[in-house]
Order: sequence, then C-alpha cells, then structure tokens
Amino acid sequence: MTDPKFNLTVLISGNGSNLQALIDACGTSALPSTRITHVISNRIKAYGLTRAKNASIPTTYHNLVAYKSKHPSNPEGIAAARTEYDADLAKLILDSNPRPDVIVCAGWMHILTPDFLNPIAEAGIKVINLHPALPGEFAGAGAIERAWEAGRKEGLKRTGVMIHEVIAEVDAGDAIVTAEVPLKEAETLDDLEERIHKIEHELIVEGTRKTLES
Repeated sequence: MTDPKFNLTVLISGNGSNLQALIDACGTSALPSTRITHVISNRIKAYGLTRAKNASIPTTYHNLVAYKSKHPSNPEGIAAARTEYDADLAKLILDSNPRPDVIVCAGWMHILTPDFLNPIAEAGIKVINLHPALPGEFAGAGAIERAWEAGRKEGLKRTGVMIHEVIAEVDAGDAIVTAEVPLKEAETLDDLEERIHKIEHELIVEGTRKTLES
C-alpha cells in the first residue's frame, strides 16, 4: 500500500468536531489519498486532542501563556510574545516530517500573524480557515451570535459559513467555498449554532479537498 499523497496539519482550540469531520473523511472519496499527520492545540483541555489521539494522530500543545510570562505585560511585551509564539509555531510545523501540504484552522482561536504566515507561505504550504459567516460579514469572534442578533433586531435573513484562505487580516482571505444559512424568526441561538455546525462539518471537508486539488 502506498502512502497517502496529501498530508494535513490541523490547528484546533476546542471540542474538535470539525477535526473529527476531517478524520472521518480522510481516505474516503471525500478526501482521497489524504491523511492528518499532526494536530496542534493552543488549549491543553481541548477535546480535539483526545479525538486526535483516538485516531492515532500525533498532537502538540502550543500555548501563548508561556511566551507572555517571559515578557512585560505591556503592549510591547505582549507583541513580542506573539511574535515569538507565531515564529515558533511556524518552525514546529516546518520541522515536522512529513511537512503538510495544507494547514487547516478548524476552530483555532488565535489570530495568525505574518510571523507565522510568511515562513509558511515561503515553504509553499497553504493555510485555510473555517469561519461561520459569509465573506465580508461578522469577522472575528462571536460570528454566529452576532448574526442571530442581527436577525432579531435588524431583520437579517441569512448568514452562512465559509472556508477561506488565511491572510494577516482576520477572516478576510479569499473564499474557497461558502454556504448560506437562512435565519429563522423564532429560532434560538442554540438551534442556529447546531444547524451551522452541521454545515461546517461538510464544508470544511469540501474546502480542504478543493484546496488540495488547486
């Protein structure tokens, strides 16, 4: 049996349900000749780490707190900590064997800066992200809740999910694949989140496949 053609590194921060969708899709017609070779979390208690270990995928915990502790708690110190953290994250990935063809941010709650993105781009590795909103809408954290509130207060009729290329500007890279999600008038926030998460699980696989094929 030959080794898979494509390797993925997945960055997570929480439950890892989108990671699980990728794990389940690898080696099937949805993601043929593809495997996840590394999962990195910035939170030690992220259940996604357990999902990865259950699938025999190597994991790494890479947290910003240790970097912040080495610098003063002022804007300059925080910026220095972020620079070191992102540079080390890039090195961690670039030093891995095998290197990934694509890095997938699947619920990664950390803004990636040029200190990470530039060396990764120079190595020819693509970075993509899942965001629960449509292009140009609700960038950053709390996107689902903000869309739900806009539906209640401003009459917004739909939100969505996208997989997009990662650039230094938050959630502003070119969209790879999108899906609209209608907002229902009497729906609770929990119900909307549940519907969006189901779509995320399909879209993250589709977006990853399209990225590998491009």
